[in-house]
Amino acid sequence: MIMAQSGPSRRSLRELPKAHLHLHLVGSMRPETLSELGHEAGILVDLPDGFDGFRDFYETYALANRTIRSADHLDRLIFEVLQDASSDGAVWVEPTLYLDSFTEVIGPGELVLEIVTDSLRKARSEIGIGARLIVSADRDLGPADAVRQARLAVRGDPDVVGAFGLVNDEMAHPVEDFVEALAITSGAGLALTPHSGEFGGPDHVAAALGLGAARIQHGIAAAADTRVMRRLAESRVCLDVCPTSNVAVGAVKSLEEHPLPVLVENGVEVSINADDSLLFGCSLLSEYELARDAFGLSDRRIAAIAEASILHSTADGSLKAAAAAAVGKWFAPIG
Repeated sequence: MIMAQSGPSRRSLRELPKAHLHLHLVGSMRPETLSELGHEAGILVDLPDGFDGFRDFYETYALANRTIRSADHLDRLIFEVLQDASSDGAVWVEPTLYLDSFTEVIGPGELVLEIVTDSLRKARSEIGIGARLIVSADRDLGPADAVRQARLAVRGDPDVVGAFGLVNDEMAHPVEDFVEALAITSGAGLALTPHSGEFGGPDHVAAALGLGAARIQHGIAAAADTRVMRRLAESRVCLDVCPTSNVAVGAVKSLEEHPLPVLVENGVEVSINADDSLLFGCSLLSEYELARDAFGLSDRRIAAIAEASILHSTADGSLKAAAAAAVGKWFAPIG
């Protein structure tokens, strides 16, 4: 149990143990890596200062995706993403990947899964961080492709693949369209972590809840409906929230209007995440700093969020217990 805050000193947020649960693998590439790989591939990727909505963002993401052209590139990407998470104080990380992203240059999803499995295991061991993959389906490619991704996910080693998600246009392709894929993966014991309720309303969050979501990526629309927030709080389904991302793509007009404080005040468990650090110029650590400095959350609240990120991850019980205890130690009275 997290204690009440004591004393005026500011604890180091870098030293706060936390899990990074909402980040896209390619979107978490280092800018210098993007520049180097883009040069090798003859692809110029200019990172804009802002985006004119989600589609504008997605076009830039797709261009960055094209710079990954070999198994070595994937290996480097995974190592650097896990290393950056560790540097920000994460003890656990769950990057999201659509396995058929590199079919033309590397091979089909089956091969990519093998490459990523080996790379993730190696990076975990070398860096000393826990990690599992969220295999995602691309809503824009329809239910049949989602079923293919689901079958790929359940083929994966459960020590490497921990969850199954849905990404892209929730307005055109609501979560209910993907019942078969969700059933395949939940039946195999994978956690369901769909994107929902970023651009869609509270009903999108409720639909994800109804289909058995263990966590919901974004889910911020729930703040507009006290009944949905109550359902989230009572069912202890975590929202993986990304404040900077939500503002950058226009889902929220400004940080001042971001509903994270409302969700927290209503007992909804949340994690804080960077989403696509490459494109939004943020990091896991900077999002925690935002929670403290822009939203005015106390260290007690922030510690509770870090603890929730760990407990709602797909990590093993021993890691969860040790990390949660370390959060309590971080919050112990200063001096």
